[in-house]
Amino acid sequence: MYKISKQFAFSASHILEGLPQEHPCARMHGHNYIVTVHLKAAKLNSIGFVKDYRELGIVKEYIDNNLDHRHLNDIFTFNPTAENIAKALFDKFASQIPELYAVEVSETPKTTAIYEADC
Repeated sequence: MYKISKQFAFSASHILEGLPQEHPCARMHGHNYIVTVHLKAAKLNSIGFVKDYRELGIVKEYIDNNLDHRHLNDIFTFNPTAENIAKALFDKFASQIPELYAVEVSETPKTTAIYEADC
């Protein structure tokens, strides 16, 4: 199995609902997010790629136009946790990128949430 990944970055704010009022994430705060899309294929295309990285420009375009420098509570209809954002991005691109098998969202250098399609 061949696997590739590509990272995209954006900055945004959010408030996480349902937390105790004294929890810092219950207040508005922001992150410099890193989104990593993971693709796999059993065999390579005629060029020798799983997919041309340039074909992932649709992910960058969506992130730049819809998420970057936004308040995520205004964008999503769900509580904008890293886990929920990973699933939403997977669902957004799964039909357009058939090789997509996981989306990873990092809010800090030490934290990562991954949504992976069922095998």
